[in-house]
Amino acid sequence: MGKIIAIANQKGGVGKTTTSINLAASLGVLEKKVLLIDADPQANATSGIGIDVETVEIGTYQLLEHSNSAKEAIVKTETPNLDIIPAHIDLVAIEIELVDKDAREYMLKNALETIKNDYDYILIDCAPSLGLLTLNALTAADAVIIPIQCEYFALEGLGKLLNTIKSVQKIHNPELDIEGLLLTMYDSRLRLSNQVVEEVQKHFNNMVFQTIIQRNVRLSEAPSYGESIINYDASSKGATNYLSLAKEIINKNS
Repeated sequence: MGKIIAIANQKGGVGKTTTSINLAASLGVLEKKVLLIDADPQANATSGIGIDVETVEIGTYQLLEHSNSAKEAIVKTETPNLDIIPAHIDLVAIEIELVDKDAREYMLKNALETIKNDYDYILIDCAPSLGLLTLNALTAADAVIIPIQCEYFALEGLGKLLNTIKSVQKIHNPELDIEGLLLTMYDSRLRLSNQVVEEVQKHFNNMVFQTIIQRNVRLSEAPSYGESIINYDASSKGATNYLSLAKEIINKNS
């Protein structure tokens, strides 16, 4: 049975989409069958993997509306073993449209039931908010990865996210687990980066992934070419980091 992992943090710019794309590609290269779901109206995971957002006719919006099945929404990518359910800007409207629906938090969970067993991992790239979209992702997920950037305001808002996860566990999804906290944008030359790493490791101990994602120019260039770091530059630091993270997750779940 496939494991569904949401990649969530209500703070923007912490590396959620970068992690979603590159972790998915790394797991694919390591011969795991992976589905990436773009649950962010900005649709950066969709364009970052090389799909023209304007051409998306069936995606996460139709999935949450239940107007199309998950199988109909799946698009193959050029990365080995990696499929995607893309997003489009129309996903912005879903929060308003779901508000008066029954069991609105379970729309994504129900939609994924039919395909959950077709994949080893299903990764959900969440929007930078704690709205209905993220709530749907957390209700559908078995676990959550929380990216934290190695910068001054790193821990700001983390308490709020952990409280949201607790209430989702209590009300909607008692099985939801924290897969790990992922330190991103690490620069070993900066004292502040090292302080944040120490602080997070001290507070959260075993919840923190051993792999740390370092700042890497190639990593920020790759999405503009519509490629994962694995396709764009497999020998770069960024590729090494994400392959290491993928191995850590596989070992943890084996």
